[in-house]
Amino acid sequence: MTEPSPWTYLMDMDGVLVHEEHMVPGADTFLAALRDNDIPFMVFTNNSIYTPRDLRARLQRTGLDVPEGAIWTSALATAQFLEKQRPGGTAYVVGESGLTTALHNIGYVLTDRDPDYVILGETRTYSFEAITKAIRLVEAGSRFIATNPDEKGPSREGTLPATGAVAALIERVTGRAPYYVGKPNPLMMRSALRHLGVHSENTLMIGDRMDTDVRSGLESGLQTILVLSGISNENTAELFPYRPTKVVNSIADLTSHVLDPFEA
Repeated sequence: MTEPSPWTYLMDMDGVLVHEEHMVPGADTFLAALRDNDIPFMVFTNNSIYTPRDLRARLQRTGLDVPEGAIWTSALATAQFLEKQRPGGTAYVVGESGLTTALHNIGYVLTDRDPDYVILGETRTYSFEAITKAIRLVEAGSRFIATNPDEKGPSREGTLPATGAVAALIERVTGRAPYYVGKPNPLMMRSALRHLGVHSENTLMIGDRMDTDVRSGLESGLQTILVLSGISNENTAELFPYRPTKVVNSIADLTSHVLDPFEA
């Protein structure tokens, strides 16, 4: 009988499992190996636009089977943070259904009248009116939260401004910096660990970015694996003052030894 793995796997989605609408080669067999060995795992994304149900459907279209309960977004981490900070609070939200659904699920009321928080998330339809409203509410005393610090994201047409870029605009006008919940804040890792009921010493983080994935894993006390199938390459990884525990070309390289991912 195969001994159970001591590890729990956390992994980023984009650049690790998928490239936009296409599966990273071998990602399906890697996930199958985790399931076959009863290894718990969680898929991460800093993108707050979509609900876990939406993301499950997106992954299914690429050929990957990931349960809703194994998907953790910056929106869910933000909701968990706010539920502990101010249960039953109110918020003005600039964002999409992934964020608003997460907040509704913890009993938050969404309003533009003297809200406890202004919460900025990812959206494809940032409007001048909504941003102006957010600025005025922050100036009036609402606390400023942002789901993630990513300043730009990719699209088929080219670069898109992301949450961090819009947050910088609001900060510049108001002089109030947001609190970012998503990666690289280790709070996002810890919220997932609590959700899974596991401990950091038995958990590893797989990602394609040194500045968010590896950093957040490192600061959360996790072992880290950098894959070179996304943003990072060997040269850019060397520019950082910290190192991942292991570097592999892609997640497929881990399939044959998921029980002991750090074997030689």
